[in-house]
Amino acid sequence: MDKLHRRVLLASAVGSALEWYDFFIYGTAAALVFGDLFFPKLDPAVGTLAAFATFGVGFFARPFGGMVFGHLGDRLGRKPVLVITLMLVGVGTFLIGLLPTYETAGIWAPAMLVALRLVQGFGAGAEYGGAVILAVEHAPPGKRGFFGSWAALGVNFGLLLATGVFALVTLLPKEDFLNWGWRIPFLLSIVLIVFGFYIRARVSETPVFSEIAANAKAARSPVKEAFLKHPREFLVVFGARLAENGLGFLYPVFTLSYMTKQLGLSRTMVLSGIMCAYAISLLTIPFFASLSDRVGRRPVYGAAALFSAVMAFPFFWMVDTGSPILVWISLILVIAIGVAGMFGSQAAYFAELFGARYRYSGFASARELGSLLAGGPAPFVSGLLLIWAGGKPWGVAGYIIVLSLLTAIAIYFGPETYRTDIHADKAATGN
Repeated sequence: MDKLHRRVLLASAVGSALEWYDFFIYGTAAALVFGDLFFPKLDPAVGTLAAFATFGVGFFARPFGGMVFGHLGDRLGRKPVLVITLMLVGVGTFLIGLLPTYETAGIWAPAMLVALRLVQGFGAGAEYGGAVILAVEHAPPGKRGFFGSWAALGVNFGLLLATGVFALVTLLPKEDFLNWGWRIPFLLSIVLIVFGFYIRARVSETPVFSEIAANAKAARSPVKEAFLKHPREFLVVFGARLAENGLGFLYPVFTLSYMTKQLGLSRTMVLSGIMCAYAISLLTIPFFASLSDRVGRRPVYGAAALFSAVMAFPFFWMVDTGSPILVWISLILVIAIGVAGMFGSQAAYFAELFGARYRYSGFASARELGSLLAGGPAPFVSGLLLIWAGGKPWGVAGYIIVLSLLTAIAIYFGPETYRTDIHADKAATGN
């Protein structure tokens, strides 16, 4: 692998890591402390739901960010947009670490929290899609899955880093953790911002967009044209996101709250188990991505979705034992195999579904519309189902099965893409 390709892969992974470090520290804080700090007047269970609701708010901004920055990415280029989105997500996160709590600012505290969450979401709406496209459009033939997986690796590295930082700060005395310790993960995001900006400023524009620019072929309204020319692909992405994104947030966010608050398990033990699962995913994601380069995107993605459905009830059976070993095994199975199998094959698949001139707009817009109904509400819906079932998780297990089966159906009806021409304006049409 030459220097250019190494730089591209690093740029793709670092920005993606920052985006998801930011999102996951917010989700972890929502599960552990935001209910107490920003909604103290509410019953503890309702306060946690309110915190999960603010987590979901960021997803409402993401489709708008996907459309705005997707449009710019198809008109102006992939590189400048990736620098802008990096800064938006990072600065929004850093400022959350400086927020006053309800105790000092009253109702303004949750209002500012929601506002910064919206800033995060707006920037994140096009960050991951751009990181994937940057890698995939630079990839050598036959390696688009592997190259695209580096953005996915960045996501897992970001989550791993977020979980690790929170695991450390939760070792503080409870009073110190609530007073100032929870702020540390947010303030540390400044390190990733600086490093990510440096890396992305040095990477070159993709060959695909350079060709488009040289021939003056940029689409006038790429979001509109992507939807009109690729309606099937929009639906496939939307459906494929349900399980990958929904479970990708349900397991580290909702189950963290469920295991620590409902079952009374050690926060450190649970966070360590999540970290272990995502550490293993750093190996399984490129494995599944490379497998999709050989056998196709659909078989890998669909099998992982069905595996997730099968694991729904066994996951909670193992978790409810309270055994640290079984808790860790359950997390590894659902995250490092189920979610990673979908996530590893997804990056290149979504990029390949759309033609070159509309790729950024189609990828980001469709993906984030799926996020709106998948990852954003997943912790909140799961919390409601838990209350509805009297503290039992079986409603949540059913929810996992529904999301997984809907994704498997979407993949079944989607086209295969792993042999398509990445420079073409037309999407794949065959099964």
